[in-house]
Amino acid sequence: MEQKIERMKELIEILNNASKLYYQFSTSIMTDFEYDKLYDELVSLEKETNTVLSNSPTINVESEILSSLEQTQHQQPMLSLAKTKKVDELKNFLGDKEGLLSWKLDGLTIVLTYQDGKLVSGVTRGTGIIGEVVTENVKRFKNIPLTIPYKGTLVLRGEAIIKYSDFQKMNDELDDDSTQYKNPRNLCSGSVRQLDSNITAERNVNCIIFALISATDELPNLKSERFDWLKSLGFEVVEYFKVKKDNISERVEYFKEKIKNYDIPSDGLVLTFNDSSYSESLGNTAKYPKHSLAFKWQDTTEKTELLDIDWKVSRTGLINPVAVFKPVQLEGTEVSRASLHNLSIMEGLKLGIGDTILVYKANMIIPQIAGNLTKSNNLVIPSECPICHHKAEVKQINDVKYLFCTNDICRAKLLKKLTLFVSRNAMDIEGLSDAILSKLIDEELVKSYRDIYLLSNHKDKIINFEGFGIKSYNNLIDSINKSRKVKLANFIYALGIKEVGLSRAKLICNSYNNDFNTISKLSFDELNSIDGVGEIIALEWVKAFSDPKFKLEVEALKNEVTFIDSKDKKEGKFKDKTFVITGNVYNFKNRDELIEYIEGLSGKVVSSISKNVDYLINNDVNSTSTKNIKAKELGINIISEEDLLKLSE
Repeated sequence: MEQKIERMKELIEILNNASKLYYQFSTSIMTDFEYDKLYDELVSLEKETNTVLSNSPTINVESEILSSLEQTQHQQPMLSLAKTKKVDELKNFLGDKEGLLSWKLDGLTIVLTYQDGKLVSGVTRGTGIIGEVVTENVKRFKNIPLTIPYKGTLVLRGEAIIKYSDFQKMNDELDDDSTQYKNPRNLCSGSVRQLDSNITAERNVNCIIFALISATDELPNLKSERFDWLKSLGFEVVEYFKVKKDNISERVEYFKEKIKNYDIPSDGLVLTFNDSSYSESLGNTAKYPKHSLAFKWQDTTEKTELLDIDWKVSRTGLINPVAVFKPVQLEGTEVSRASLHNLSIMEGLKLGIGDTILVYKANMIIPQIAGNLTKSNNLVIPSECPICHHKAEVKQINDVKYLFCTNDICRAKLLKKLTLFVSRNAMDIEGLSDAILSKLIDEELVKSYRDIYLLSNHKDKIINFEGFGIKSYNNLIDSINKSRKVKLANFIYALGIKEVGLSRAKLICNSYNNDFNTISKLSFDELNSIDGVGEIIALEWVKAFSDPKFKLEVEALKNEVTFIDSKDKKEGKFKDKTFVITGNVYNFKNRDELIEYIEGLSGKVVSSISKNVDYLINNDVNSTSTKNIKAKELGINIISEEDLLKLSE
């Protein structure tokens, strides 16, 4: 008995710490599979011992919120759902009643409040008792109506999510695997809880409603009819089916098949009674409501052998472990690699080369290691960078261990840095592939940005590269020389300042007339006062331009380039005007060219509809898309590309 109680204490500490890091810092120290396994072990021990300790996660919701956001208490506590992985338990739960079976969405739960037809409050779930106020950020969601025809008080619960397609696009824009976002849920949580609502707007956050909590007027008793009513008000509601005991298995199979290509993150299903009055009469346990039950996917796991750990080095020096194993078939595809994300996860699995491991796809999408059957625990954390062989250092951030390369001129860091520098939205130097850059670095011809512009000094060496030659050399030098004339914003983006993407670079440069000398000396307060910049970007900008090494490298590079601005007779026509673009583009080569046209006439392009927008560009002016609806609600002009061109005349 005493041994079991000690194990319970150990499990509680592990689970509470994992939950705190997951919910408060969007950081994982174990896979969902491992968390569920430990949680189930704790539940089993509590039943065996007939003992539940006061700090057990089986009876408590998340602990305190660690955030600088304003906090508020929920009118009704937000309890977790009891869960099962067995369809038979869903049938037993439902009995002879009618239920609704819907997706269990994997994002960040938000409580929305409308009064007199206007959105007045958006609050995160937080601890379930206390949430964070994120109203301004919620107003930047892609699909939330800011005004509705219903004039009473309406309280809803929805799940803020980032679609897999949008998640992938954002990762594609990052320079390497190690700096990419780990999963849509963590990215969504970080996006919604930003102090800068402009960052939220850029992340394409959607909110899908899954529950109507209260309304001033009497509503239909059936939840399905309430969903229909919410759809008529302009809300996107969770996909659901009415189910009975005899057809629930069929519907579970439908969802299981659909999730393979479903664009919205989901980690299971929710079964609830359709009858609201009956649901409310059931009450709650200490932790769970009795009206609903969560169904978690039975994860398909496969045994395989761990072959190696691939240590990936990022531009920032972060060295991430990636598990390499014998290929296995999972959910219809062959899988041979899975990111371990950080040292804490790797150590928790007690991995060793040759171990027999279990792998699965989290939410049937993302490959992860579920467990380790061998647990040889013989992996050695590298003491040096696998690329440059300089010292590697373990750092602990928010109780999570990470490995970093300490060498400022690490070959891997330099390659990632240069890859960003020559990319299309940066200096746009064609012909400098990763392979060519690697060769130039290996031959010590390029050690800094400026060295790229001195490559003509090494003609004899370069033309003798394998697969190169005089023609390739001439094309490369032409491309390099072409890049010498560059817009300041593209130049700034090319420098790889943390958190400063191309859109932020444009904002800052345009705010100070594209004057490099001015923007390089901006203070934190000056940057923070620019609409759309915010504290995090301001801090990183000041930090970069205060670094002597960075300043020396940039000054040397600046001597090789000329900054140009888009100037023509129409310059300034769109001054102080803000645009949003949606739908297909016809008169321009692509959306980037349209954005460049608007910015060349001093206009500003943002990604989300708000009261600060002057025009929505949509060639389908009469579309019933979410953006068109929201623009009409706010009285924003909806124009086609043809209309835009007429405005610029």
